[in-house]
Amino acid sequence: MNYRPKHSGPGAASLRVLEVVARFGTGTTAKEVIDSLQMPPATAYRVLNALVADEYLSRTFDLRGFALGHAISGLITAASPPTVPTAAHSVIEEFRSGNRFAVHLIMFRNAALRIADEDPDYPIHLTFEMLRYPHASAAGKLMLAELGDSASRFPRGPLMSLTQHTITDRRQLEEQLSEIRFKGEASEINELEQGSASLALPVGLPNESAGAALCLSGPAERFTTIYEHVEAARELTSRLAPLLF
Repeated sequence: MNYRPKHSGPGAASLRVLEVVARFGTGTTAKEVIDSLQMPPATAYRVLNALVADEYLSRTFDLRGFALGHAISGLITAASPPTVPTAAHSVIEEFRSGNRFAVHLIMFRNAALRIADEDPDYPIHLTFEMLRYPHASAAGKLMLAELGDSASRFPRGPLMSLTQHTITDRRQLEEQLSEIRFKGEASEINELEQGSASLALPVGLPNESAGAALCLSGPAERFTTIYEHVEAARELTSRLAPLLF
């Protein structure tokens, strides 16, 4: 692998260094990075120190080498698909068999939604929109409520309106999030998609923040019928939590 600074974009040197440490493993030395990339020592040390400062790399206990840091672990976790244990999937399937509406399990990862167990009979129509605009979905609003006052909750700029019912006023949304925290449930009717509705209940261990949402979804006109299953769904979340976390 040759180091080509003139043809590298911003951050390319850092990415190449991370690749070397990932390939060589814990204890990779600065010399190994320099030799592998044919990178000038001054540049290599500058990049390594910057990556350590930003926690993308960490120094080994003896200070002789480097390892992938906490920030990289967070990126890997966020990018990898959620894994649902067989026991948890079986419990969800059992609940699905008795209902005629969609039942999805949505995980919360680094202030983002991840589809963990999608109902095969009633797949999610607007997957991208649900993942990209959490303020418009029941699962997303439940996650935003769990984040509390975190600055990472909302994107900068105006909130996207997906339908005429989508809440785009931040103050109104904050009021709704406070209500969600109080009630322990979130819902949306015609906000993500015209004609659809969803109820989301938190899945988490006692005295800990929820790490997922159990979502019951269906046509907007059937939301009242869907909500009749809220207590059974809450019981399901209590069974799921120890299987997932």
